[in-house]
Amino acid sequence: MQIGHGEENRPLTGEEVREIVAAAAGALDHEWRRILVLVPDGTRTMPLPLVVDLLDDLLAPRLAALDYLVALGTHRPMPDEALSRLLGRPVRNGWAGASRVFNHSSSPEALATVGTLTASHVSAITGGRLNEGVPVRVNRLVLDYDAILVCGPVFPHEVVGFSGGNKYFFPGIAGPEVINLTHWLGALLSSYEVIGSGYTPVRALIDEAAALIGRPKVCLAAVVTELGLQGLFFGSPHEAWVEAASLSSRVHVTWVEKPYERVISVMPPMYEDLWTAAKGMYKVEPAVADGGEVVIFAPRLSEVSFTHGRAIEEIGYHCRDYFLAQWDRFRHLPGGVLAHSTHMKGLGTYDAATGVETPRVTVTLATAIPEDRCRRLNLSYLDPASIDLPSLMGREGEGILVVPRAGERLYKVRSAAQPARGHS
Repeated sequence: MQIGHGEENRPLTGEEVREIVAAAAGALDHEWRRILVLVPDGTRTMPLPLVVDLLDDLLAPRLAALDYLVALGTHRPMPDEALSRLLGRPVRNGWAGASRVFNHSSSPEALATVGTLTASHVSAITGGRLNEGVPVRVNRLVLDYDAILVCGPVFPHEVVGFSGGNKYFFPGIAGPEVINLTHWLGALLSSYEVIGSGYTPVRALIDEAAALIGRPKVCLAAVVTELGLQGLFFGSPHEAWVEAASLSSRVHVTWVEKPYERVISVMPPMYEDLWTAAKGMYKVEPAVADGGEVVIFAPRLSEVSFTHGRAIEEIGYHCRDYFLAQWDRFRHLPGGVLAHSTHMKGLGTYDAATGVETPRVTVTLATAIPEDRCRRLNLSYLDPASIDLPSLMGREGEGILVVPRAGERLYKVRSAAQPARGHS
C-alpha cells in the first residue's frame, strides 16, 4: 500500500501532512522500540519542525527512543543554535526534549564497517568506469537502534541525479571511501549529464552500499518548492525516493527555450561556503550557452570550504578532462574534492600537448572571496557591489537570467543540442 501523495500545483494542507505521517507511523513495526531519524542539515529546504512535531506526537509515545542524526555528509557540524532552528525546538548539549540529537562524525572511532563493495561489483555497476573495491563504513550509531527512518527532501542533484532516499546514508552518514567513490563516478559521468536524470549508476552504487546496513530502513521523502511542501511519500528508502523524484522532476525543473548568455545565481544565506554555494553553478549549467557565464552572487560568502578548503586551494577548479589527462598527478586526492572541482568548473576540454584548458562556460565569483584568491582558484572575479540586480531582472529576452534563490531549482533547455563533452 502506497502512503503519501503530492500535488504539482499546490502545497499539501496541514491535515494532509498529518494524515501521511500518521499512516507512516502506523505502518511501522511495533516491535521497533528505538528509532533513529536521519535528517538533512541547514543546506536543504525542508519544513522539518512540522514533521518533527508530528513524529513527537504520533510516534514517540510508543517508543523507548526517538533520536535524530544530522546527515552532514561532507558538511561541517551544526552548533546547538543552528540545530534548534533546524528542528524547531531548543537543542542543548545534544538533547531536544527527550530526544538525542547527533551531528554525524566521520572520525574513525565514530564509524563501523558493515561490508565491502568489491572491485568486480563496482566495475559492473559503473560500466567499467571504476574498478576498485571499498569498505562500506557508516556512523556506528545506526547499530544502536532497531530501525532507521530517513526524513528529508528530494531535489535534482549534481552527483546522483535526484537527492534523497538512501543518499542520506551515503554520503549523509558515511565514511570517506564510498563518498569519494560515488562522487568521482558522478564527475566521470559529469554533472551536466547526471543532474535531474533518473536512476543513475551513482544511485545504484549508493543503494548497494545501503543494503549492507543490517537494520530495517524506512523513509519519509519530501518535495518542497517555493509554494511549500508539495509532496510527502513513505515507504522503503527506494520506494519513497521513486515517488518523490517523479514529482521533483515535474516541479523542480524550469525548461527554457534557448540557453542564456549570462546567469546570475543569487545564493541564499543557507549556503555558507563555496562548497555548498556551488549549487548555483550546478543547477543552471545546462541552461547556459557555450561561451556564456555563470555568476555566483553571494556578497557575504568568504570561505571556499570549511571542511576541504586546503585541498581545493591546492588544485583549484578545473574541468574533468584536466584531471584525467594528468591522473598520476591528482590520483592521491579525495575523489569528492576532485568531483566538486569539476562540477563547479563545468564541462570543458584540456589539450595535454599545449596545457590549454578550455571551459565551456566562465564561472565568476561575486562574493567576499578576494580577486587574487579567485584567480588562484582558476575562477573569474566580479566585485559584488558592481552588480545592480534590479537592472538585470526581466532581461531574459536579452539572454540574461537572474535566479533569485538559486541552488535547488534546475534549469534546462528544451530539446537542446548537446555540446561536445570530451572523454566519456
